[in-house]
Amino acid sequence: MSEQLSSTAVPSGSFLDRFFLIQQRGSTVRQEVIAGLTTFLAMVYSVIVVPNMLGKAGFDPGAVFVATCLIASFGSLLMGLWANLPMAIGCAISLTAFTAFGLVLGQGMSIPVTLGAIFWMGVIFTVVSVTGVRQWVLANLPKGIAHGTGIGIGLFLLLIATNSVQLIVANDAGLPVKLGDINSLPVIATVLGLAATIGLERRGVPGGILLVIIGLSLFGLVFDPSVKFQGLFAVPDFTSEHSLIGQMDIMGALNPVVLPIVLALVMTAIFDATGTIRAVAGQANLLDKDDNIVGGGKALTSDSVSSMFAGIVGGAPAAVYIESAAGTAAGGKTGLTATIVGGLFLLMVFLAPLSYLVPAYATAPALMYVGLLMLSNVTKLDFNDKVDAMAGLTCAVFIILSCNIVTGIMLGFVTLVVGRIFSGEWRQLKLGVLAITLGLVAFYMGGWAI
Repeated sequence: MSEQLSSTAVPSGSFLDRFFLIQQRGSTVRQEVIAGLTTFLAMVYSVIVVPNMLGKAGFDPGAVFVATCLIASFGSLLMGLWANLPMAIGCAISLTAFTAFGLVLGQGMSIPVTLGAIFWMGVIFTVVSVTGVRQWVLANLPKGIAHGTGIGIGLFLLLIATNSVQLIVANDAGLPVKLGDINSLPVIATVLGLAATIGLERRGVPGGILLVIIGLSLFGLVFDPSVKFQGLFAVPDFTSEHSLIGQMDIMGALNPVVLPIVLALVMTAIFDATGTIRAVAGQANLLDKDDNIVGGGKALTSDSVSSMFAGIVGGAPAAVYIESAAGTAAGGKTGLTATIVGGLFLLMVFLAPLSYLVPAYATAPALMYVGLLMLSNVTKLDFNDKVDAMAGLTCAVFIILSCNIVTGIMLGFVTLVVGRIFSGEWRQLKLGVLAITLGLVAFYMGGWAI
């Protein structure tokens, strides 16, 4: 009976089946719909977290809410309809942090120039993807540093989230940071929210992260005077003075002072985003006999093109979300999964007032949970190869100590190369690794790094 239902769900030879190769990949429409909803629920927290983070840097939260929805919709639809893969794209949390705290607040860049930098990052990233340079870099990326980057970004997110609610604050003397007011409402709500998120995710509750955000927002609406209801639905005004669409300064971003930042964004995206695509493809059994991603070229191009779009509409750089793995775990195998996600994010554009209803302590647990998930990369380090593992840990530690992803990557490469030489294992060094290391060192010694 179940086989009969499956066969009638997608008639053999139908347009939907032919376009998405649903039966060929061993899936059904019902399975793809469930996977799409699961992925959406797993990553919809981004439309609250991203505006909150960029809002701290002076972006208009309402405008960023719209941009975040548009980017997720555009990227996911591109991945679904063109690449035919079950991977959703959205504003990358790590690159959002880099944009807000590294570029605007850290470097003092104006918002239009920052958006211009994101656009050029997308252009260069696309060229790097379509020419095969991205694949070459990945082929020469040591495993330890690849995993160490994930660990470091996770630590970075934890620091940002805890500081946003004053759980961890700057110290006037002694160590750089200290514990904040543990008795404050935001701190208590954040700690309890993180514990609740972990519990719900452990039970496999779809949208557990979102449920905690909604719960803490309702708590704030009732008990926190600073949280006020400003409406639910709103038709976005794309021409208002607060809109960020088309506000990027392309020529300003070509300033020699800004170009290193563009390259830093590209390098960050190269080392941060591509591993996610491969991991999700592997879980969905979408690797060919040579262990390459089915439609991998289109997948790599989809997220880079989405970053170009991000600069145009006024959001943060885009990337495939690791939460897509929730959808593939639910059975998603085709682009129909991503197409459903894209359609749902397009509907979210009309719920912009919600972005003003969510306090920092409602989104901090989500950031902290994602950061903790990324720390699981430490289990992937091979400590039988001590030089590689320690290079990865060096990378991770200096990402958080410097609050700069590329700095950690550079020091990881230097540690690996010098470590291999002094351990007598220099024959294990690839020419590509040496080339990347020399390029990164020149990048920093020349004073071009952020």
